[in-house]
Amino acid sequence: MKQRRLGKDGPPVGEVGFGAMSIAGAFGPTDDETGHRALAKALELGVTHIDTALIYGPHRSEEIIGDFLRKNPSAKQKFVIATKGAFKVEPRGISNEAAFLRESLESSLRRLGVEHIPLYYIHRREQAIPIEDVMETLVRFKTEGKIGGIGFSEISPASFERAVKVAPIMAVQSEYSLWSRLPELGMVQATKRHGAALVAFSPVARGVFSDVVLDPASFPDKDFRKGMPRFQSGVFARNMRKVEALKAFARSKGWTPAALALAWVLSRGDHIVPIPGTRTAEHLAENAGASDIHLSTDDLAAIDAILPPGWAEGNRYSDEQQKSSELYC
Repeated sequence: MKQRRLGKDGPPVGEVGFGAMSIAGAFGPTDDETGHRALAKALELGVTHIDTALIYGPHRSEEIIGDFLRKNPSAKQKFVIATKGAFKVEPRGISNEAAFLRESLESSLRRLGVEHIPLYYIHRREQAIPIEDVMETLVRFKTEGKIGGIGFSEISPASFERAVKVAPIMAVQSEYSLWSRLPELGMVQATKRHGAALVAFSPVARGVFSDVVLDPASFPDKDFRKGMPRFQSGVFARNMRKVEALKAFARSKGWTPAALALAWVLSRGDHIVPIPGTRTAEHLAENAGASDIHLSTDDLAAIDAILPPGWAEGNRYSDEQQKSSELYC
């Protein structure tokens, strides 16, 4: 697999990463063995950037990865692991307090079975605490050798610009796909300008661009897509009619829709690293195939004609889900 760097001074990683939220059961039942097979397939294919978080499970994703690392010690040198803190588990909430972030980091280190995490994100900002103060906490973690790089998830370009005045940032994580293009209004440019990676989560649009036929009515109660406006019955049906045209285009080129969607994200900038999520080794291999796709100027024009910017109906988050993510337009 071709490689990219996590930031201009960060480690090289396979240009398609692995979002490990799903191995904790976020989108349906799974087990440790299934998660281990997916991680083993990642090693085999050169998918070396593994993204997780304390809240996934909660704790289960980190535990599964940690167990895999203990059983496969060589993976510690090959994987570049990122995890995230700032979410309280019970009761659910957000804290960017220094003491809470330290407790979160230490617990993640224990579950992963490592002494150092290459990339550590603030999963969500707590607005009451200046981002400059949060950066000082993260700089201390880095000075202590507990983390290699600093990251933030779902922040605005304005917050990012404030943060990089304190210290370099390795990566910003934002939802970015053919149906969520908000980062093009500032974050793609800001990360490029400051030498940070833009790590694109949900690049396959939460399964919309996969070959799996989605039925929101059958989603389990814990599936957070149930509350998203784009997955409500009438809106979802109208969106999927447009998606079918893209899927037909992908198949006409001999590509899977998921691989095409990922290749499109990769085409948006050489500092962008998508982290598609999956539970299975089979889907992970399909995602990795995006690294072999070259989209021509004509391909990109055809994709824009099928799904132009702003085509998706409905907000990406409900009002409740949006509260913890920063908007900038």
